[in-house]
Amino acid sequence: MAERDERDDIEHREFDLRWADDAEHKEPSARARMLAARWKDDPPGPVPFRPEPEHRRSPRGRSPWLSTAVVLGCVAAVILLLGYINFRPY
Repeated sequence: MAERDERDDIEHREFDLRWADDAEHKEPSARARMLAARWKDDPPGPVPFRPEPEHRRSPRGRSPWLSTAVVLGCVAAVILLLGYINFRPY
């Protein structure tokens, strides 16, 4: 009896999904409704498909390579420290 109830639940759930997918009118998502309301009075301007690349500099004018060098230096220091601890005689 429990097996039949489970099968009926699965069939009922599939019927509900098919019923929902076949609906003539589908309500837009909350985000779509929010954007539609916002853009009704103030539509967005045109956006190029692929914008022009900008020079990627940090806000302080430093090169992004400086951050990479600092991170790699820290990793090398940790590796050397762990190697020193493992080879140290007791």
